[in-house]
Amino acid sequence: MSGSEVIFAIIFAIAGIAAALLVSSKNVVHAALYLVAALGSIAALFLLLGAEFVGWTQILIYVGAIVVLLLFGIMLTKAPIGGTTLDNQSRVLALVVAAGTFGGLTWLIWDAFGDKEVPLDNAVRTADIGRSMFDRFVLPFEAISVLLLAALVGAIVLARKD
Repeated sequence: MSGSEVIFAIIFAIAGIAAALLVSSKNVVHAALYLVAALGSIAALFLLLGAEFVGWTQILIYVGAIVVLLLFGIMLTKAPIGGTTLDNQSRVLALVVAAGTFGGLTWLIWDAFGDKEVPLDNAVRTADIGRSMFDRFVLPFEAISVLLLAALVGAIVLARKD
């Protein structure tokens, strides 16, 4: 194994452990911090694989904005943070559904692509991605930003004591 494969395996293990801790955490704030670790590890994997645009976008948007918005929502709405209010008895059913979904998606992807090699001749440049995103998809991009702003304003309104 080369050095980059060892680093990939270590980051992959960190992402897996953080994701497992995320779904098994009984504290909402701890779960959000495990989400930061999982998303950061995935971004590190993208950076390691040479997809710099996707990796930095992952860090800026998901780790930097979405998780902060999630933490604002938790803090401002006074959501129950303890483990007793969030715990339920459906963990086994959730595990079965998650394992079935993972197995089904794995089978579908393997059936669709199999042993096909990814052609590396047609590399997409970051400028092309940006042009595509802001030419064709600017309206959904702005709609999502307005939706997130409305969610933040709604959390503040709910948290007020008037």
